[in-house]
Amino acid sequence: MVPRLSRREAPTRPRVEGDREQEILDAALAVLVDVGYDRLTMDAVATRAKASKATLYRRWEGKAALVTDALVSQKSAPEVPADTGSLRGDLLAMFCGHGGLTDEHQTAILGSVVTAIGRDPEFAAAFRERFIAPKVAVARKVYQRAQDRGELRDDIDLDILTAALPGIVLHRGFLLGDPPTPDLIARVVDQVILPAATRG
Repeated sequence: MVPRLSRREAPTRPRVEGDREQEILDAALAVLVDVGYDRLTMDAVATRAKASKATLYRRWEGKAALVTDALVSQKSAPEVPADTGSLRGDLLAMFCGHGGLTDEHQTAILGSVVTAIGRDPEFAAAFRERFIAPKVAVARKVYQRAQDRGELRDDIDLDILTAALPGIVLHRGFLLGDPPTPDLIARVVDQVILPAATRG
């Protein structure tokens, strides 16, 4: 008869890590884009990842933690773009292209979680802290750099200014059906941001 292991002697279950962890996070993103945060379940992610639900719960306590990790895992931490010499150039470089407002994958992901921000306080807090805050910090540094160059008015509120461009572009995209394009971003920069913030 095989002796039973005591609780102290029982082997610990391996944690999900490395490539397998990333496969599960990629599966979570795929389900998120397909059905949105509200309809995403741990079962659906486990099925997409060809893993057991128990495997997911060994690593994540629930879908808020899983989805937040999946969002953060997409790429390395956002970095301040190279100095183009002007606020206009910096903003176009930062918001157009991969990872910016014209990145359809990024906007699809944002659209899939927007309802959850108002319904799931746990997810909303994690999403703001780990996904949004780093992006806001990078954008603020771009505006601060422009202010240090002397481009911006001394009395401008950088926190409000930082939110203006994505706020306008995403409002037009999600509510008015006007998809983000480099031309739209350039028009917002030229007609709203620069006239409002730069020295006359």
